[in-house]
Amino acid sequence: MALARVDQSVVVLKALADPTRLQMIGILKRSAEPVCICDFTAAFDLSQPTISHHMGKLRKAGLVDVSKAGIWAYYRLASRLEPKTRALLDVLV
Repeated sequence: MALARVDQSVVVLKALADPTRLQMIGILKRSAEPVCICDFTAAFDLSQPTISHHMGKLRKAGLVDVSKAGIWAYYRLASRLEPKTRALLDVLV
């Protein structure tokens, strides 16, 4: 396995190692539509900056995509997840 691939795998695994982020991935996986950051704030009783921090980690890992509409950010699972990553998410959430 190439070093770059190992490094990316470590980033993904670190992002998923946090219980809140893993729960967020579960919500996104079950949702047919992008999820507003405001919905995560309500679901987790966390501040918007904390939710944004978690989403930033998931974005850096390549697990989520974001789009903006007005003042709100909407998240969904990344459209180009590798099959092995999708399989891992199927096992975890």
